[in-house]
Amino acid sequence: MNTGMILLYLLGGLAVLTAGAEALVRGASRLALLAGVSPLVVGLTVVAYGTSTPELVVSIGAGLEGNPDIALGNVVGSNVFNVLFILGVSGLIAPLMVARQLVRLEVPIMIGASLLVWAMALDGRLGKVDGALLAAGIVAYTVWSIWRSRREEAARRAASGEEAPAAPAGGMGRAVAVGVGLVAVGLVALIIGARWFVDGSVALARTLGVSDLVIGLTIVAAGTSMPEVATSIVATLRGERDIAIGNVVGSNIYNLLAILGVSSLVTPGGLTVAPSLLAFDIPVMVAVAVACLPIFLTGWSIARLEAAVFLGFYVAYSAFLVLKSQEHDALPAFSAVMLELVIPLVLLGVGVSLWRHFRRPPAPPGTA
Repeated sequence: MNTGMILLYLLGGLAVLTAGAEALVRGASRLALLAGVSPLVVGLTVVAYGTSTPELVVSIGAGLEGNPDIALGNVVGSNVFNVLFILGVSGLIAPLMVARQLVRLEVPIMIGASLLVWAMALDGRLGKVDGALLAAGIVAYTVWSIWRSRREEAARRAASGEEAPAAPAGGMGRAVAVGVGLVAVGLVALIIGARWFVDGSVALARTLGVSDLVIGLTIVAAGTSMPEVATSIVATLRGERDIAIGNVVGSNIYNLLAILGVSSLVTPGGLTVAPSLLAFDIPVMVAVAVACLPIFLTGWSIARLEAAVFLGFYVAYSAFLVLKSQEHDALPAFSAVMLELVIPLVLLGVGVSLWRHFRRPPAPPGTA
């Protein structure tokens, strides 16, 4: 692939991703209003599951082709990318207010799912029983989320005396069809755009002499998360910040429960877990999930400084993967700086923020 084609794939992929994200956010917002559920729940379910389609396709295909490292590494790498990069970029664009429901329920569920996968993987394999339990978990979570949101919305209207939204002009059926159509068009565009962007990125990396291993550890994991990137950024710019954050948290829950669950079920013998994943990447994924809780709690928002820390940690994580894959001479020094200086300073900052929060809890925003 020549340089002109590489640029065409990259720019075309970004354009299609942006258009698809715009259609998806618009359609999801319409469906939330019509169904009587909150935009947050739509972000946690419809949008999150839809934007995780590339991860689903890649992981199932890799499992069936006998490559469990890609199936597992794609999910683990995408979950790290979703939190550190997507929330980092979105938070830099505009501070993100965090709904109390996320802190009380969804983030603990994400942490619990991460710990569950880690525990299941300790024996070196995610078998069919593990896969069935994970898949059952995503079904139960989805049904419960929608039921709870409809009940809370009905209770809120009853308490305030607010009437249910009137049927839109043109009829409910037409409005639902438009919303579903926008979501469907958005999802198709996101999948196509992500594919073009990944193809262009891989070709560019190979032109620059980057190894296939580094491409898999960085570009493919990030590339399959491009729909989440586009959707969260567009939602942030449109002021739909519940969708922006819910998309990330919901995608991570879906990746762990649905994608790993289905991949473990359809792969003959289940998914073999590489020792390096157990020793480093899965613990990093769990740590990133746990880190969300104190940051979300302190001020019920993701401030620009916190977003910058998230983004900086993703850059550091990617740099570590590249240096490690090449056995670079700078790896020991880089690791020492991260372990002995950067991480302790960040932990100290989080600890101080938590201490201030519990001494004088800030008033949460009006979102529920």
